[in-house]
Amino acid sequence: MSLVSRDDVREHFRNSIRPEDFYNPLYHVRYAILSHRWLQQGELTYEEMAARIASGPGYEKLKKFCEKARECHLEFAWSDTCCIDKSSTTELDESIRSMFRWYKNSAICIVHLAQSMTIEDIMDDEWATRGWTLQELLAPDKIKFFNEDWMPMTDRRNDKSYLKTDIMEILERATSIPHHNIFRFSPGPHQVDTRMAWAATRKTTRAEDLAYSMMGIFNVSLPIAYGEGGERAFCRLIEAIMQSGDPSVLNWRGDPADHHISRAIPRSPQNFAGRRELKLDGVRLEMTMTNLGLRVPLVMLPLNFHSKMDVGNAYAFTLECPLCTTITLDISTTSLVTAYHQYALGILNYSLFDDGSREVLGIRGKSVGFVLCRTRDRFYSPGRPKPVVLDTVAPPKHKLGQWSIALFQAGLVEVNFPSILSSSMFYMSRKYLKTVYL
Repeated sequence: MSLVSRDDVREHFRNSIRPEDFYNPLYHVRYAILSHRWLQQGELTYEEMAARIASGPGYEKLKKFCEKARECHLEFAWSDTCCIDKSSTTELDESIRSMFRWYKNSAICIVHLAQSMTIEDIMDDEWATRGWTLQELLAPDKIKFFNEDWMPMTDRRNDKSYLKTDIMEILERATSIPHHNIFRFSPGPHQVDTRMAWAATRKTTRAEDLAYSMMGIFNVSLPIAYGEGGERAFCRLIEAIMQSGDPSVLNWRGDPADHHISRAIPRSPQNFAGRRELKLDGVRLEMTMTNLGLRVPLVMLPLNFHSKMDVGNAYAFTLECPLCTTITLDISTTSLVTAYHQYALGILNYSLFDDGSREVLGIRGKSVGFVLCRTRDRFYSPGRPKPVVLDTVAPPKHKLGQWSIALFQAGLVEVNFPSILSSSMFYMSRKYLKTVYL
């Protein structure tokens, strides 16, 4: 067992691979990759392996891992403990951003569960609660589980199965990830709310790693900046995901990020744990981050403040849409609400159609949107100055503030328009499409 570099791998295959293929070794080199829970201390380091002074419990784990790789007829094995030169910021940055791909391209992912003897023990194993092990479960096509004594936990060559095997059912229960996603996972910035919820209860040693460990799941890339803090790293992840236009990234509840200019940015994956189950497939929304907040075009339907009632420490109030009087929203929130604000429903799962002569909005029978509000203050003018231009007008009666999300705790709301099937559409004038900054 020895540490080898990429050049060593190329040299090893020089006589069996065409020279033009040397620059794409991942498609030719078959290797095993390790998924495990790091020891509190004693893990093998890159420096120890390079100096050939390896010893201790981490070394024993690595030897067992390499033995299992050899049993799979593989010459090469990779472990995150000793195969990354963490003293090199460049190599560490590349490794973190490439991690999902490395697990995906492996011939097999060998999982060592240090706290499990049986399949049922996986329910209480820390491996199922760590941030990095989420992508280590999803990315590989072939995976094999070993218990704390390095004994195989099943008699199958590949524990990822389309069948409802015992271990697949336990993994589904332990991780709350559906069976079909564990078996065949497709990375990308879609179904964001669902995938974020998978990470809601997971933990990482470094706060920033919770965001960095999800880059591959959403197929985005971020510069690594340890020291920025977990919330800032997560906000950057959300911003990168928003570039895809999938509105499911907005389906969260709770408090927004503290430091961010936009109040449409959640502070952590935990915001997605209490989300509503909303169908937003096939919808794309233009989202752009600006110095005014998140710029997004929404179909804005006015809402009138109808009634309010104090319920303990919360407020219960009703909003009615004057354009469709059968639409009422009964809201309960701890946020202070007042009749002096303007309210609107900002629908985000609309469609825009152009027939060559005009553009119209397609509104679904079951629509999803934010309850928005803005201030409406009386405009005070110091008096009418003498006109300095020809086309003067009277001063405005009111000064309107910027639209903002009224109900962070409630998140997105669902509205059913009467007499319209949930999957059907009716059409409205484009004048209701407004660009807002959240």
